Formats: sequence, structure tokens, C-alpha cells
Amino acid sequence: MVSYKELGLVNTREMFAKAIKGGYAIPAFNFNNMEQLQAIISACVEANSPVILQVSAGARKYANQTLLRYMAQGAVEYAKELNGGKGIPITLHLDHGNSFELCKSCIDMGFSSVMIDGSSLPYDENVALTKKVVEYAHQHDVTVEGELGVLAGVEDEVASEVAHYTKPEEVIDFVTKTGVDSLAISIGTSHGANKFKPEQCTRNAEGILVPPELRFDILAEIEKKLPGFPIVLHGASSVPQEYVKIINTHGGKLKDAVGIPEEQLRKAAKSAVCKINIDSDGRLAMTAAVRKVFIDNPAEFDPRKYLGPARDELKKLYMHKCENVLGSAGKA
Repeated sequence: MVSYKELGLVNTREMFAKAIKGGYAIPAFNFNNMEQLQAIISACVEANSPVILQVSAGARKYANQTLLRYMAQGAVEYAKELNGGKGIPITLHLDHGNSFELCKSCIDMGFSSVMIDGSSLPYDENVALTKKVVEYAHQHDVTVEGELGVLAGVEDEVASEVAHYTKPEEVIDFVTKTGVDSLAISIGTSHGANKFKPEQCTRNAEGILVPPELRFDILAEIEKKLPGFPIVLHGASSVPQEYVKIINTHGGKLKDAVGIPEEQLRKAAKSAVCKINIDSDGRLAMTAAVRKVFIDNPAEFDPRKYLGPARDELKKLYMHKCENVLGSAGKA
């Protein structure tokens, strides 16, 4: 077994307590490869922001669990190198773990935080599974995120046709019975780049789809029932339309891609929402940069010449999220 403390990582307990008190949210950025990791760490060091490195089950298969462990350790050292020997708080987190075995494996391989997603199960089964993961994780001082409510959309290996909002009347019972450290809720966010159907949206003067507002009334009810408890938002990418436009004008076919307006995420970050997950925006930034290189320089075949610009675009996006959306800049 590898302890995350040996890798220089931290769990989310202190991070979340500071974020709730300070009225900001910690960025949880998903990564699969070196360029994404470089962009995340360099952006968060420059913004002086704590960060959660998220790995989905699919990313773990893609990148290999042993490589991921050393990449996370390398990220800690890279942050110190960029920051004159002083690092930033970095968590390695399993995103949407779907079994006890997967969560246990990640804990044993050096993850400092895991999510067990039993939200699609009957309530009692979700409680039992989450409790089992918590009991194992807490033996190793690893923090656990559970989920109540189901997000619609598709991202990686997580998919649901229909969203089910979190029921505020269930949250006290769930948190008490499971012992989770944070709770992912469903208030209208969703996975993927197409978060809403066109008929759910209105169109502004430029013809851009404007999504409905998040259910802040549900969030407020949950906060009343669980004062000061860490809340998590999944599926919170904003789907910047400039990236959609670059992709579509450089050979892509993203139709009616629409995300969560950044002002709504900033509002959520000032509440008990202390972790906001962002994956699709990073995918869009990378894809836009890569497509642009291939169209503008069709003879290019050196991966550094298209992955380098993709990394630079990612860094710019992540700094913007820390400074202007989540409020985490300067909080490391």
C-alpha cells in the first residue's frame, strides 16, 4: 500500500473548511495526460490556488494507475519547482467511483480522496455502499465524497438520460448514516458539453442558447439542513462559446453545446459549495487549439507543436476559472 502522504498530497478536509469559511470553491480539474497536468499545476501555482486533480475510472484505465501515482507525485514536485520550493495543496481524487473495489484500489495506490457514486442505486443500497467505502477510507485518513440525486448527460463512463434533483429531506439521514466528508448534489448541472436540450433554453439576441437557472432553492434547503457541510457540484463546465466556434469553424461538429453560466457558478461558490468539477471545458479548450493547428498548419506532425498550444490554452482557461469564477486564487 502507498500512503498519499508519502507522495506529498493532502486530503480535502482542511481545504473544504477554509473554502466554506472564505466563500470560494476549490477547482476540481480532470486530467488524463501530461499536458493537462502541466496546465493544471502551472495555472494553480500562478494563481496561488489549491487544486483537486481528478481521475475518472476511464482516465485510470487510459493512463495506467501506476503512472498516475507517479504523475501525482511529480505534480507536487513540479508545483514546488515553479513556486520557489513552496508547494500548493494538491489532492488526488477518484471521480465517480462505482464500486468499493475501485475505491479501495485507488486508496491503496495513493489517492487522498475518493468519490463513491451510488446515486443510481436505491437509497438504502447507496447508503450501504457509501458507508462501506467511508469505513475503509477513514482508516487511512482518506476523505470520501458521496452523491445524492442523479445528473443527466454523458461524460466518460458516467451516463444518465434523466436528471433527478437531490431531495433535501434525505441529506441529514444520508450524511449521518454514511459518515461522508462531502456531498455531491443535483441542482440542474449535467455532464458533457450538451448540458441542456435546446427546448429547455431560450436564445439571446445573438442566437446563443441560454440555459435555465440552477435550482438555488434546493441548495439553500440543503444548506439549512447541513450548515457548514461541504457540498460539491458536478457537471459544472460553462462550455465557452469561443471554443465551440473555433472547433466548428475548424472542421468540428458540436451542435447546440451549452453549459452553466459562470455567474451562476460564482454564486454557488459563495455558498457551501466548496468543490466545483470542470472537465468538458478543458476538453473543448484542448480540442479547439489542436484543431486550429491542424487547419492552419496541415503539414504539422510533431505532437509538441499541437499539444503545446493546447496546454497553453488550458492554462489560460484554468487561471480564469480560479481567478474569476471559483474565487480560489490567492487561497493556497
